Amino acid sequence: MRARRALLYTPGDDTHKIQKATTLEIDSICLDIEDGVADNRKSQARTIINGALTNQEFGGSERLVRINPVGSGLEIQDLAEILPARPDGIIIPKVEYGDQVRWISAQISEIEKNKEWSHGEICIIAQIETARGVVNLQQIASADFRLQALIFGAEDFAGDTGATRTREGWEVFYARSAVVIHAAAYGLEAIDLVFTDLNDIDGLIGEAQQGMQMGFSGKQVIHPNQVKPVQEVYSPSEEAIAQALRLLENFNIHQQAGQGAFALDGKMVDAPVIKSAERVLERARAAGRL
Repeated sequence: MRARRALLYTPGDDTHKIQKATTLEIDSICLDIEDGVADNRKSQARTIINGALTNQEFGGSERLVRINPVGSGLEIQDLAEILPARPDGIIIPKVEYGDQVRWISAQISEIEKNKEWSHGEICIIAQIETARGVVNLQQIASADFRLQALIFGAEDFAGDTGATRTREGWEVFYARSAVVIHAAAYGLEAIDLVFTDLNDIDGLIGEAQQGMQMGFSGKQVIHPNQVKPVQEVYSPSEEAIAQALRLLENFNIHQQAGQGAFALDGKMVDAPVIKSAERVLERARAAGRL
């Protein structure tokens, strides 16, 4: 599993912001050609992104590109100019059908074959932002071997359904839950919604903690100041890591003694508790903390 605790969107037509993003210690950087770029700047964005992917050092950050939606008429040119620069992955916005994921995968396969790159090295991440996308989550989540994560886009989803966005978020809670459940069912990562108030770091942390508790593996961010707080929330603490290791150690001891469930610190420990501990350690390894 690759750590995607924070995924930062950067307008693809803004060289300064791209350069700034590469100086951050962030898991994933998404160079955007879709919502973050005006219609009359799409061509410039493709050129700038190609140059950045080719010539810019991104450190340990994943290099993703969000293209325009399949069927928009822009996605073909996006792929033609971006794929030769060999990004780590493509984010597909507003995914509603599994066929859209498979079509993108076929375009990637073609260039991998032509360039003699390793087959399957460029991943796909699907963004779920519409009612139809939520309804078709099963076919989307199982669509293609390249698919590694699902992203929930709350703002577009609310616009599609006619819901009014609130801080509490109950109007998007069902869809948010559906995304994380389907991701878990198909072995994918789930990346949570954007927190739009750039000045409310406490609110950002609270929403990130809620997403982490729901099972999300990371969160979308839209400003450099959001990166560190979000990545900290999605990184297991030293105490959590130590407790997980202790649980597994005691589990192995009891297994060797022929015991399944056992008590530790006055609390029952059984298979679900051990599975949670293993997930903590998996996240810790991905984040470089173990």
